[in-house]
Amino acid sequence: MVAAASLVVAAGAVAGVLAAFDDRRASDEAAPAEVSASPRLAPPPAVPSSSAPATAGSASPSPSPSPTARRTHSPAPSRTGAKRTTAAPGRLYRHPDSQVLAWVRSHSGDPRHAVIASRIAEQPAAVWFADHSPQTITARVAAVTSGGAALGRVPVVVPYAIPGRDCGGHSQGGAPDLDAYDAWIDRFAAGLGSGEVIVVLEPDSIAQTECLSAAERADRFASLARAGRVLKAAGPRTRVYFDAGHSGWNPPARQASWLRQAGAASPESSDGIFSNVSNFHTTADEIVYDRHVLDALGGPAGLGAVIDTSRNGNGAPADGEWCDPAGRGLGRTPTLSTGESRIDAYLWVKLPGESDGCKGRPGTFTASYAYDLASS
Repeated sequence: MVAAASLVVAAGAVAGVLAAFDDRRASDEAAPAEVSASPRLAPPPAVPSSSAPATAGSASPSPSPSPTARRTHSPAPSRTGAKRTTAAPGRLYRHPDSQVLAWVRSHSGDPRHAVIASRIAEQPAAVWFADHSPQTITARVAAVTSGGAALGRVPVVVPYAIPGRDCGGHSQGGAPDLDAYDAWIDRFAAGLGSGEVIVVLEPDSIAQTECLSAAERADRFASLARAGRVLKAAGPRTRVYFDAGHSGWNPPARQASWLRQAGAASPESSDGIFSNVSNFHTTADEIVYDRHVLDALGGPAGLGAVIDTSRNGNGAPADGEWCDPAGRGLGRTPTLSTGESRIDAYLWVKLPGESDGCKGRPGTFTASYAYDLASS
């Protein structure tokens, strides 16, 4: 059996689209937050996918432009001899504008409130930027990074706008082409500031490239390598991690080959890899897998990995179910101190309780699902 891919599918514009829903949902789902929601999964094996913006999504992404067209974009700044940023010593940042916090604030009398508040809402989680909004992206990123810097904490941000980000067509939004994406990344980087920040760069963008032609894949990898350079050049304490899929997807050698082509072995672009975003594989399995990928990747000895532990407490379901599978549980709490060599952090990239589309509307925080995860 082919294992489920990581897939994060955008739910489209969840803000205000469904004004009429029943009373049960009204009490079970949070109002959309100002920032983009974290992703839902989509069915594998052929079409992994990703995230759900809480703002209106743009049109479906276009295919990558030809190699000739791609040669016209401006190069990223060079950082010859750049060194990997050392592990951030501070605590991770909990952004105050999230769907779980919105639900907690408005449902103090709900019998599930205490469990959800203490086990999910109090934990730091990544902030997703899943819509192509060049006019506002710098300010939106800066609002998150400056908030973290003011508290001396480390935000985790997820740029998720690569064209063709979902081979199956589930995911709406993203940049219309790679030239537009390059420009969007420039504006994204301008909001990073000088404080510590972790960038989880484009979930599924490397592990899920089977649907692309060789030329389209090369173009995407060139844009990702450029993105890494731009992001790291923007801030002296920015750490950038590239997509390694997860332990149930591509073999380590194959994933490492793609990562190398995308710049993940270069200290000018990369601090390492991330895995298990929006998936359920155990932390132990991800540690072994990530070390194998890093060994095959090569590059500086200091390259590390970060693992999404948000929903992997009980591991992946045996039947390969990907959409809000029953019996899952919260994983290890987010931390920058893992005690494991080459594992830089455990992160909650996918916010527990944001539905994949089966227990609630895609990308929307659903209290019943969150409660199940927190109680398992």
